[in-house]
Amino acid sequence: MKGIAAGIGVVVLSPLLLAGTAMMMASSSEAATTASFSGCLTGLDTAEVTKEVTKILDGASGKDIHIQDLDLPAEQIPNAQTIVATGLSLDVPKKGQIVAIATAMQESRLRNLNSGDRDSLGLFQQRPSQGWGTAQQIRDPVYASEQFYKHLLKVDGWQQMKVTQAAQAVQASGYPDAYAQWEDLATALQKAIAKTFPNAGKDEPAKDKDTESASGAGSCTPDKDGTSFGRIPEGSVPKGYKIPKDADPKARAAIEWAMHQLGTLYQWGGSCTDSHGPDPMGRCDCSSLMQQAYAQAEVKLTRTTYTQVNEGKAVSAKSLKPGDLIFSRGTAARPEHVGMYMGEGLAIEAPRTSKPVRITPIKDWDILAARRVL
Repeated sequence: MKGIAAGIGVVVLSPLLLAGTAMMMASSSEAATTASFSGCLTGLDTAEVTKEVTKILDGASGKDIHIQDLDLPAEQIPNAQTIVATGLSLDVPKKGQIVAIATAMQESRLRNLNSGDRDSLGLFQQRPSQGWGTAQQIRDPVYASEQFYKHLLKVDGWQQMKVTQAAQAVQASGYPDAYAQWEDLATALQKAIAKTFPNAGKDEPAKDKDTESASGAGSCTPDKDGTSFGRIPEGSVPKGYKIPKDADPKARAAIEWAMHQLGTLYQWGGSCTDSHGPDPMGRCDCSSLMQQAYAQAEVKLTRTTYTQVNEGKAVSAKSLKPGDLIFSRGTAARPEHVGMYMGEGLAIEAPRTSKPVRITPIKDWDILAARRVL
């Protein structure tokens, strides 16, 4: 790797690359926030990402480049390239480069921002007041990347952590689970960009070459998506559905209770304590349905979607089990809707005003976060 570092150090610090990042600084919007990102990335075609990335790195404009969740690829991909090149020059393993890209995607959408929360700046939203460097230094993507890596490498056991855990160990964010949403994209970008550097990864330890399969979430949808049940009439149980035999007994109790509320109308702010009764406020909204369903299993949940997203532990949406809470709308840190996974690719929810409690296929969900409360 030392030979690679010597070869690519010129690339990292070259005037052309730094000039490119300076142009990015001038064009960056400052509207991105720490919590603003879309849902899970599903079915990312790494080969297609590589093809599109190569076009940008070969000088193509971003007009005809299409990579999921990269709205400004001509600006974002060179920034990702700087992160990878800096990592290679410091002999940072592939997983560390993926952590860095995922972090920058979450913090700035891979844009070299001139402002942020309080005095946060740049790709990683580092703060001069917290000792990350001067404002001018932090706005240099090479310097910012170096600082991120130096902090990451000081974290004991970071290579055994999930990507989101390693990122959080460096960033100390108020949204510790948010970085997981970008792991697929970061993995694809790192793989595509590293290929452009001769011999990159040649001397990488074997344990680091399995990052893609071992590092965390993977795809953000479960294997079954509910399509096999066909159209599901609102308020009904799809023909053939049964709670999976291996479901946790408490999850089974919660799902069964929630299913007894099917067909009752949504009521914002409703307690879900008497959804079939005459008082509208006894009906369910999305979070009270979850709260009361789990109350039947003697599991206490907080009342709102905003707080339920912090209950239990985060899980990959590809690894959902019956009873897991799934969140959509808004952002992963502050979602606006919650439902319960039932297994077999189905979820139960109290959707919105004028709609009844219903079962929907998971394919209709844009899952931002998932929590296991058992």
